[in-house]
Amino acid sequence: MYRHGVRLRGKGFALICLSGVQTRTRLGVSIPRKVGNAVRRNRIKRIIRETFRLHRDIFPASSDVVFTVRPGFSLQGMVAVRDAVAKLTSASG
Repeated sequence: MYRHGVRLRGKGFALICLSGVQTRTRLGVSIPRKVGNAVRRNRIKRIIRETFRLHRDIFPASSDVVFTVRPGFSLQGMVAVRDAVAKLTSASG
């Protein structure tokens, strides 16, 4: 993933996308300990997964996607995550 995937960088996060032969899009979430304590990291993961579940169409189709969060990530809710991802993916393709 990290070696062959396409990186799309946003403010405080990055999407690493790798198109494959699978028929559905899969999501992985990577959050380092520097982002915060376990409660904060788990909340971020829940919001990212829920955004993926409800708005799967904004993510690249038929590919593996890793959502990597960096320490500068500001959590403002699911709408903010959806808008940031939509902005990245529409600009790339």
